[in-house]
Amino acid sequence: MRNLTVNGERLWASLMELAQIGATEKGGVCRLAASDLDGEARRLFIRWCEEAGCTVTVDRIGNIFARRPGRNPALPPVMAGSHLDTQPTGGRFDGAYGVMAGLEVVRTLNDIGYETEAPVEIVAWTNEEGSRFSPAMVGSGAFTGVFGLDHALATRDNNAADLTLGAELERIGFAGAAPVGGRPVAAYFEAHIEQGPILEAAGLPIGIVTGAQGQRWYEVTVTGQEAHAGPTPMPRRRDALVGAARMIDAVNRIGHMHAPFACATVGFVQVSPNSRNTIPGRVFFTIDFRHPEDGVLTEMDRELREACAAAAATQHLEVAVEEFWYFPPTPFDPRLVGRVREAARAQAYPHQDIISGAGHDAVYLARVAPSAMIFVPCVGGISHNEIEDAKPDDLTAGCNVLLNALLETADAPG
Repeated sequence: MRNLTVNGERLWASLMELAQIGATEKGGVCRLAASDLDGEARRLFIRWCEEAGCTVTVDRIGNIFARRPGRNPALPPVMAGSHLDTQPTGGRFDGAYGVMAGLEVVRTLNDIGYETEAPVEIVAWTNEEGSRFSPAMVGSGAFTGVFGLDHALATRDNNAADLTLGAELERIGFAGAAPVGGRPVAAYFEAHIEQGPILEAAGLPIGIVTGAQGQRWYEVTVTGQEAHAGPTPMPRRRDALVGAARMIDAVNRIGHMHAPFACATVGFVQVSPNSRNTIPGRVFFTIDFRHPEDGVLTEMDRELREACAAAAATQHLEVAVEEFWYFPPTPFDPRLVGRVREAARAQAYPHQDIISGAGHDAVYLARVAPSAMIFVPCVGGISHNEIEDAKPDDLTAGCNVLLNALLETADAPG
């Protein structure tokens, strides 16, 4: 295992310049998928890649691929990347770090005049966050065949149903000509902030990600009857919000029941008619269940449906629980995980194995190619928040590990 290092100051400067696109007053970033700001960030990334000697292509779902040639152009590329879109109140590092780390690897190879055997490709996936267009990870999902292309392009804006992902990509100039997927990938690496507190609490700069939790997303609709808040006696009410509140509490209890690894979240709620003197007649909300064991997710599903039915019965309500999105727990490729571990050892970075609590594009890439991830700490374990932060030394460490693990793979593509 080599012991090469990147230019950490250059990596940090690129991250900070990119963070100015969509910068918020609180120090975060709002750069939603297929927005004008997303287009601006994409164009900056492409300019940097072309300046680094890469050939850039964009596929029909807007994924960007920047290829640095290898000695053997017939070999499939070794990829490194992540995404450029953010949450509405997101941070400077979620996603962007993985893309900029891939760029820094290429820049470092250029600095030392190193030619890999296989091509190296930096990738920026479309709509990883799913905050504007749901579900998440649509670009990598389309690339790996999880989503049909037409279905992915027709994904509607969560707040403007007349806008689709395909039309918005066309508008900002990123409905590319290249076909989506269907080509070999030798390996995929993704560097990312942990988005949780484990590494920081342990005082470790590197997490060796062995796999990702499974996830189940639900959409729940609770239907009662709108009525006047004054004349309607309490026993005669069919208050959808009361029922929904009991269901939301049950979601939280289910998460605690399957501690320490389960996570259960209600993150979006719509109340109708949302008037202060009208009893709510309809509530729509979302649920996010996560666990590293598929059997536990199945048990959480059963408990959820029972709890929702019981809560609805107390208020004489109807409830519909629809599973919106599911992917099983995903182990990463042992050979690539081993290379990440060896790269951390070669750099003398303290490290530990870790399971990803979040979904990442690497989860879908693992369906079609050997994949691995590298985690670095984030301050306070906070992400999806404008105060999200990471230390330059940790970001550099993660990029050094990426560089050396990627080189081992690109020079031994078999």
